[in-house]
Amino acid sequence: MTRTAYHEALERTRLDVLRMGALAEEAVRTAIAAMDRRDTELARRVISGDDPLDDLRRRVESACIELLWRQQPLAGELRTIAAMLETIVDLERVGDHGVEVAKRAIAIADLPVRPANVEITKMGTIAADMLHDVVVAFAEQDADIAQTVIDRDDEVDVRYHNGIRALQEAMEEDPRMVPAATQMLFTLGSVERIGDRAQNIAWHVKEMLV
Repeated sequence: MTRTAYHEALERTRLDVLRMGALAEEAVRTAIAAMDRRDTELARRVISGDDPLDDLRRRVESACIELLWRQQPLAGELRTIAAMLETIVDLERVGDHGVEVAKRAIAIADLPVRPANVEITKMGTIAADMLHDVVVAFAEQDADIAQTVIDRDDEVDVRYHNGIRALQEAMEEDPRMVPAATQMLFTLGSVERIGDRAQNIAWHVKEMLV
């Protein structure tokens, strides 16, 4: 493989990582919307859309391995390949968390009583925005944007703990809330982990740019 062909293959692989990021972000936003609107059709769309994300992860992984053995990468290239391998793992898990939220949205859709004032939608929007920004940071190789994503994870954590307290209070006040509140507790956990994954990717970007 010539150096020109090598760089072209590296760029194709990088673009696939960006496609993974776009798919993961769409899955998160759609799953949160499905939960908010009690829309089971949207939720099923997220679940059925997980396979393309998994396929892209396998393709990027194979491409990275080939890039490593075809030629000895330079230091910057090696950091990029390592960052891509780490990033696709986090993006795949983001997709999985989106599926988990979608499944909870289906489970909760027909429950007549559900707690109000739980910050799942706001929290999910923040996590999705973090994911969007970190993909931009990866695309533009911008450490400053990556740092803003790292800093924003605290906001997700605060809303996570606020949401747990609100659900606990709702269940104590009205036992009818328990089935829905239980599903929403799991949803809060999934969204909090999406924020963590976005933060992980931000660290991968910063390490790539050292």
